[in-house]
Amino acid sequence: MVMVDCFGKVTKNDLIKLVDDAADLIRTSVDYKYILVLLFIKRLSDRWKEEVEDAKIEIMEETGIDESEAIKRAVREEYHSFMVPENVLWDNIKKDKEKLTENLSRAINDIAKENRELDGVVNRIDFIDFTKSRENRILLEQLFALFDKYNFSNKCIEGDAMGDAYEHILMRFAPEKAKEGEVYTPREVVRLMVDILDPQPGQSIYDPACGSGGMLIEAYEHVKRKIGEDSANRVGLYGEERSPTTYALAKMNTILHGISESHLKVGDSLLYPKFKTASGLKSFDLVLANPPWAQKGYGEDTLKQAEFKDRYSYGSVPQRYGDWAWIQHMLYTAKTKVAVIMDQGALFRSNSEKIIRKEIVEEKILESVILLPEKIFYNTGAAGVILIFNRHKPEDHKDEILFIDASKECGKHPSIRKLNILTDDNISHIVSAYRKFESNGGFSKVVSVDGIKAKDYNLNVSAFVNPVNNEISIDMSAAIEELNEINMDLGEVENKLNGYLKELGYID
Repeated sequence: MVMVDCFGKVTKNDLIKLVDDAADLIRTSVDYKYILVLLFIKRLSDRWKEEVEDAKIEIMEETGIDESEAIKRAVREEYHSFMVPENVLWDNIKKDKEKLTENLSRAINDIAKENRELDGVVNRIDFIDFTKSRENRILLEQLFALFDKYNFSNKCIEGDAMGDAYEHILMRFAPEKAKEGEVYTPREVVRLMVDILDPQPGQSIYDPACGSGGMLIEAYEHVKRKIGEDSANRVGLYGEERSPTTYALAKMNTILHGISESHLKVGDSLLYPKFKTASGLKSFDLVLANPPWAQKGYGEDTLKQAEFKDRYSYGSVPQRYGDWAWIQHMLYTAKTKVAVIMDQGALFRSNSEKIIRKEIVEEKILESVILLPEKIFYNTGAAGVILIFNRHKPEDHKDEILFIDASKECGKHPSIRKLNILTDDNISHIVSAYRKFESNGGFSKVVSVDGIKAKDYNLNVSAFVNPVNNEISIDMSAAIEELNEINMDLGEVENKLNGYLKELGYID
């Protein structure tokens, strides 16, 4: 076995530069998931060698046996997070450039066989099919050479840089993938939700639409920042994701963030939830999610086929809008609090959704409605809302709901000019308002259940929180900036259109 050589600590910025270089190589012609799998395989390989070295030293100190015998023992399962056979090690995969694809594919399959937890994770991406073209074979060689730049073992990586680099790739491709239906919740929004829920060691946390695992990871990181890693490892993380490929991303994401144990499963939470007990559905201390907005296909006839139909006791939802089906599932599985992101339409649409809102409002478990700024999500410019439910509301506001208009709580996104972003100060301001639970001018308003009844169970924030200054004012510099952005967009569209026309031979 080779000693672990670092040649200096690899920082977060080093790794982000590395994955950005990888992203520049593939551009948008190749799925970014190939980068994530290679990053993961390289990490497993380097970590394995590090664990062998650490175990060898420990064994030699404890037993006094020689190095060669200690190495034979050091490859046993008891010393490792994951088993990595010799042929799977990065150096052995790349040894024969002519067989790089075959070696990589075989290594991935062997990892899946040796580690049940990684079956359906690392082997979700097909590199054989990927490298059928000569261009992609060359690209794979370039990616291997790029990732060879650093050692990804614990001794060589600074802090949480590995997980940060993985998240950076997800974020970088989020705007493009949003057009294809993939939803990546901005991590600042996730942090706002987690800060409000304030998870503690020993609690269980569930995300029924977990995507790439960001909400569960942030819950872990929240406890780690406040109390420490040992306490964070005592938080139970549970997630369900309908897409097997996205589930694979979530599993790799949690592992690269150093989370030793997470319970992630593939499944349709609304129809066939996977977390069960002998007596029914498993319940969790805290539940949070950003489920698909206005999701079609979960009307009354569909949900009649679902397991545990009593989850939907507040009423059936329209075929066109699954929002309140998600909320009912989350409430059913929550012991204490729920935080969920929704489209604003869920707050005021009529008919069956209004009936559900009425039942939930009168049960007095809705605690807060928070209007977010527009243009903070990658897949829509619309302003979403966060709904907070609490089964143990304090007696002093048991009959009240707090509405927060945080629509102006944002700054300009540092790298995506069309987007806004929640800053640290914005998050602190919103969380503080939630904790204080009081009316504050045009920012927050405490409303009684009777007050909501008077509004016919319309939960729209603007129905209760009025801006302090209703005069129309125009920020000329902002208006000019927005106009310049529109002109730039028109220029990009015109260039693309001219390119297509040239390809078709209509213009020279």
